[in-house]
Amino acid sequence: MTSNTITVSLPQLAKMIDHSLLHPTMTDADILAGLKIAREHKVATACVKPYCIPLAVKELAGTDVLVCPVIGFPHGNSTTEIKVAEAIAAVKAGGAEIDMVVNVGKVLGGDWEYVTEEIRRINDAVKAEGALLKVIFENDYLKDDHIARLCEICTNLDVAFVKTSTGYGFVKQADGSYNYKGATVRHLRLMREKAGEKVQIKAAGGVRTLDDLLHVMSLGVTRIGATATVAILEEARKRGIGNEPVEVSFKPMKGAGETGGY
Repeated sequence: MTSNTITVSLPQLAKMIDHSLLHPTMTDADILAGLKIAREHKVATACVKPYCIPLAVKELAGTDVLVCPVIGFPHGNSTTEIKVAEAIAAVKAGGAEIDMVVNVGKVLGGDWEYVTEEIRRINDAVKAEGALLKVIFENDYLKDDHIARLCEICTNLDVAFVKTSTGYGFVKQADGSYNYKGATVRHLRLMREKAGEKVQIKAAGGVRTLDDLLHVMSLGVTRIGATATVAILEEARKRGIGNEPVEVSFKPMKGAGETGGY
């Protein structure tokens, strides 16, 4: 397996992570435990469901960990009006970054006017309140030309981030089971190529190890969504990554050599 290297520090890795607290079965006790992890490890944000915003704001007060609510999550099927209202309410409640899911059916149907106008309205509303927007594509459902077009739209609208997946975009497989790939190397390369220089990339779904994180960083990703935050940062410490930048090697993610479609 090919060896790759990158220079990183522990604080830099922590600030790459949106600690994900989005599973539908999470209780308030689970959320509190997750917010404690986010606080102690000084990650970039805690990514929470909208009703959790007040709790997250309270638990993260006095830290530099931001609150990142999700909108239209996970399927993106609310009306544009509801998504805009939800986003504004989320920012007013304390959300500093907003992760919004596109209307996947409209993307697949090629209704680019609808898709563009929805992203425009939500982005304008979020920015007017002093927050930033991440647009979730749900790549497992899409073809390369859909992803490329979404990157172009988000670039033209000055969206802050484009994001691969919700982590819940399950696709029916040939054997009848449901699964997802999430952030793949091929799609991340495509997104970095097609999105403008000012648009950042968030990889979510399938980034579960330190090697995964280091690999996506090498592709130009500046943020990941993760539930495995503790394991990733503990592994970083074990490999000698500390407060000062150090060069480390990583194993490429599974499927790093993929060039074809799904």
